[in-house]
Amino acid sequence: MVIKTGNGLYIQLYSIHGLIRGQNLELGRDADTGGQTKYVVELGNALSSHPSVEKVELITRWINDRNVSSDYSRQVEKINDKFSIIRIKCGGSKYIRKELLWDHLAEFVDNSIKYLKSGKRVPDIIHSHYPDAGYVGIELTSFFGLPLIYTGHSMGRSKLTKLLDEGLSQEEIEKRYKISHRIDMEEKIIHMADLIITSTRQEVERQYDAYTSSSKSKIVVIPPGVDLEIFHPPTEPYKADEDTIEIINKIRHKFLKFFVQIDKPLILTLCRADKRKNISGLITAYGEDKELREIANLAIFAGIREDIQTMPDNEKEVHTEILLLMDKYNLYGKMAIPKRHDTKLEVPELYRITASNKGVFINAALTEPFGLTLIEAAACGVPVVATNDGGPKDIIENCKNGILVDVTNPANIADAIKRILKDENEWNSFSENGLTNVKKYYTWEAHINKYLKELEKHMAKHGVEDKPTFIPFGEKVMHIDKLIVSDIDNTLIGDDSALKRFNSIIEGVQNKVGFAVATGRTIDSAIEVLKQNNVHLPIVLLTSVGTEIYYNYQGELFYSKGWDAHLSYQWNRKLIVDLLSKFDFLTFQEEETQKKYKVSYFLNEDPEKLKLVKDLLLQKKIKANVIYSHGSLLDILPYRASKGKAIRYLAYIWNIPFDNILVAGDSGNDIEMLKGELPGVVVGNYAPELEDLKGSKRVYFAQKHFADGIIEGIEHYSFLEDLEGGND
Repeated sequence: MVIKTGNGLYIQLYSIHGLIRGQNLELGRDADTGGQTKYVVELGNALSSHPSVEKVELITRWINDRNVSSDYSRQVEKINDKFSIIRIKCGGSKYIRKELLWDHLAEFVDNSIKYLKSGKRVPDIIHSHYPDAGYVGIELTSFFGLPLIYTGHSMGRSKLTKLLDEGLSQEEIEKRYKISHRIDMEEKIIHMADLIITSTRQEVERQYDAYTSSSKSKIVVIPPGVDLEIFHPPTEPYKADEDTIEIINKIRHKFLKFFVQIDKPLILTLCRADKRKNISGLITAYGEDKELREIANLAIFAGIREDIQTMPDNEKEVHTEILLLMDKYNLYGKMAIPKRHDTKLEVPELYRITASNKGVFINAALTEPFGLTLIEAAACGVPVVATNDGGPKDIIENCKNGILVDVTNPANIADAIKRILKDENEWNSFSENGLTNVKKYYTWEAHINKYLKELEKHMAKHGVEDKPTFIPFGEKVMHIDKLIVSDIDNTLIGDDSALKRFNSIIEGVQNKVGFAVATGRTIDSAIEVLKQNNVHLPIVLLTSVGTEIYYNYQGELFYSKGWDAHLSYQWNRKLIVDLLSKFDFLTFQEEETQKKYKVSYFLNEDPEKLKLVKDLLLQKKIKANVIYSHGSLLDILPYRASKGKAIRYLAYIWNIPFDNILVAGDSGNDIEMLKGELPGVVVGNYAPELEDLKGSKRVYFAQKHFADGIIEGIEHYSFLEDLEGGND
């Protein structure tokens, strides 16, 4: 449910990787700092200008690394009165590439929840960019009951195909890009997202269609815009102060010093130093065509470089190849390869220089999801030659400002450039078409109007709910500083003497520390086994694998209707039962284990059969959380449900810091509560499915078994040593 608390929309944009700041974006610094960073900053700015939007936050990763600017260590960067960049900690402080972030995203989720708790308001919409942020978006929206909007920017299946075509082995691709994990995550994100925003039709038809979970009914094409105050033709007056104009004039003078004959038309390209951008193809096209070298100069802005030897392998290889080709074709005095460029002032001016001397902009990429530089060039009146792959098809069809070519043949590039440069009428036609049509199809105003209409539709589907009201039990929780949450079977119980020791500890701190259980058992079964083992009724019982929450207030149990309403969204129990009835390897568990939000089966250990279940649910577009434990127990839950999500729900509504909630478990249905920022304890008698948690900094593997393992974990974390005030 959407919790509306303000006078206008509160929108959070998540873009986790790359170097993101409000001014002077370091575009092209590396493979992670490209068009996506520019897109999300401009989207945030545009959204914040709309009267129906009250607040916009761009959530990204906090970085404190001496090798990058200190700007990225500011936890809050205010862009304007309604738009801020918020930086969340995860994975340490060093800048690392996106493929290395996967193992740290659970930490990012928990720290994002902490941030939202501190502000006492949740957003109306979460819009995630790229699959790392998509994963975070799934976790947050399922926790808070919000709509999830997703923009992929590029897709893993397409990338895998291209890399294989380039001759890389599957093993090499997996090692560097973790491509299988990315593709699996994209399947889940596409399945779970309420709305997917793409920039082009090609993304829908050729990229998203490659995924089993894709559904065209929830994909909408909304091209990004271009800032027409910054990107304008040289014939329009500058909207800048005298100091800025002086800087622009210096840029012109400095740039033109690269060339022997400065009056020649300019062939300009702006891109990252990436093999897929096909910079070598462009230089080869220019170097091998004598006529083209005679009539034009070439300028290549391939991101930012300081020392090529210290760059990552991909960028190092591209820059080395640029220099070798420049030398091979003896392009000195005809080709410019500056080390850096300022995105706010210098880039627009480069387009205007190109327009002034009747030049051409070229995008020679082998694959291009959108092609933002093409609409920037159009806004400045520069004709374009572009790859016939992806987004440029839409742009050229709309703007009619250039030529599409097969860029795998350098001669095609050279011929198209010469055609435009040698025909003044065609140059003028392309220039005028671009100026006219970019205003029609590619403004941020048009983008935001369509964007907000789509958001309104999807918010309406979720409905509006007031913040939860609290039963009297809430007053008790207000005095609790910490919470211990344990699984029951094989964790809390299993050793009577250990359980007595644990009970004694809990009784000694019960006025300051709450005790809760999180179990796969139903509420009746949980109460029965707790009584049989002489365990005092906990203050909270999370039962049926976290699908039900009960509060114990003076011995009377209260069912959480708020949690029930939270789980009901897009849950169809009967449909799931009917679908899975086709599998004869599934055996329905006893009737008493079946609950409103839990369908339970026996499934003997067989990974392939478990995959069949997951694939069928995915194929039928059913959002569900599939949990397999103890090598035989299969639970199908609402996608918003799990022990971990239920605990985080309690932490949020009662404002208990994650560091103050210790969780303990022994099996696969405990995994979600053990991952993340909660101090976790795995008892010594754990099931094999928890082996993957070894090495996690927030999970302690105890040597002792059952309740003694919990006690060992409490001592390991010194969890009870800093209580203030003791017992009353």
